[in-house]
Amino acid sequence: MTGGTGTVGAAPGGAVTGEPFPEAAARATRDTTLRANLRHATHTIRDKRARAVAELPDWAGLRAAGKAIKDHTLRHLDRYLVQLEEAVTAAGGTVHWAADADEANAIVTRLVRAVVGPDAGEAEVVKVKSMATQEIGLNEALAAAGITAYETDLAELIVQLGDDRPSHILVPAIHRNRAEIREIFAGRMASWGRPAPEGLIDEPAELAEAARLHLREKFLRARVAVSGANFMVAETGTLVIVESEGNGRMCLTLPRTLISVVGIEKVVPTWRDLEVFLQLLPRSSTAERMNPYTSFWTGVTPGDGPSEFHLVLLDNGRTATLADEVGRQALRCIRCSACLNVCPVYERAGGHAYGSVYPGPIGAILTPQLRGVTGPVEASLPFASSLCGACYEVCPVAIDIPEVLVHLRERVAAQRGHRLERAAVAAAGYVLDHPELLRAAERAAARTRRFHPRRLPGPGRAWTDTRDLPEPPPEPFRDWWRRNRR
Repeated sequence: MTGGTGTVGAAPGGAVTGEPFPEAAARATRDTTLRANLRHATHTIRDKRARAVAELPDWAGLRAAGKAIKDHTLRHLDRYLVQLEEAVTAAGGTVHWAADADEANAIVTRLVRAVVGPDAGEAEVVKVKSMATQEIGLNEALAAAGITAYETDLAELIVQLGDDRPSHILVPAIHRNRAEIREIFAGRMASWGRPAPEGLIDEPAELAEAARLHLREKFLRARVAVSGANFMVAETGTLVIVESEGNGRMCLTLPRTLISVVGIEKVVPTWRDLEVFLQLLPRSSTAERMNPYTSFWTGVTPGDGPSEFHLVLLDNGRTATLADEVGRQALRCIRCSACLNVCPVYERAGGHAYGSVYPGPIGAILTPQLRGVTGPVEASLPFASSLCGACYEVCPVAIDIPEVLVHLRERVAAQRGHRLERAAVAAAGYVLDHPELLRAAERAAARTRRFHPRRLPGPGRAWTDTRDLPEPPPEPFRDWWRRNRR
């Protein structure tokens, strides 16, 4: 945690850890406290979500509508983004286009410095929880420019004060329990210039009140706020944030300048389309019928809220993802986190094992597409799944995550360095394409079954370290059928 200028306890949100998923997950699964925290939290959230969804008899229809709206928007994304830009500009806002993380960070840094002045010494911004800014490592970029970014979401505050990284889309501090949070607050709040209350206990209400008191002066003093957005409405240029704490609304209304960094896929065509997602998102994420705070803003209004509004539209790999006919469905994601809460792999390994700001099943398909599958972390993520399909069943916009995982596995296997795997698959394909050869192979396997090893030697050993080779039957099915059919 740095004092003066810099990010307060900033974590490398936009950077991958450099450790492939199997190694990171192997270490995480040995942490019994982490596993207990995750099991309790994910089971609680998913059970509540199931009850909330069951209240709606037309949930399947809403889900289909959400999918259709997203697919339509992605097919015509160029048109809706231009319409959005025109509407935001007409409402008094300014639109900036960022091709990648570096460009987005440079834009935000320049805008902040334009408000506080280049020689203002310590500069501050308050932030609404935003995965887009974590994706690009904005806090770290601001720190390099001498600007302190204060996270105001309670869970993000816990992560920031603990020099930690988010591990969940909806609940970034899901890997922490109440006792750990109390220790973080008691030990680290003083470095922000205000110590935690004496005798702080680990009751949720007490911890939330400590955070509220801690952040109040930041809200009142900050001249610049940075946010993301859950949705952008093209027809009016309106941005939308749904939240549960009220910190977002403080950031959106109190500072002089508001800067919103939003992925280009977050646009929806009309207010009528937005109605669908405002029913899907709360029930899928927080298991609520409606979010406690749903904030809308359209440009600037004299005398009401910020006097300057800047929208930074972020690509950062999204256009490349859009070009993939199978993988593009990941851009439907509305960041509800329902897939994380039902995933048996996430429940055991936790979010940090995914090495990116996007954990869980959606991260396993989104990160490799945004970054490419050439890096060791990205290439490992499509395999961080059992392909059980639970993620697809709960997704409110019907992203077929298992289909995309298999598709990405094919891309990984097509890279250099997988020659033996490709040769084995090609040989198997040839045998399966020739019935007589397959019959001969089955008979040979049955006759030599007692000599077959349980473990593969050489490079194949990694595959059989966690599973036995299937034992061939004493007789091929074709021969049994020919002998026993009537």
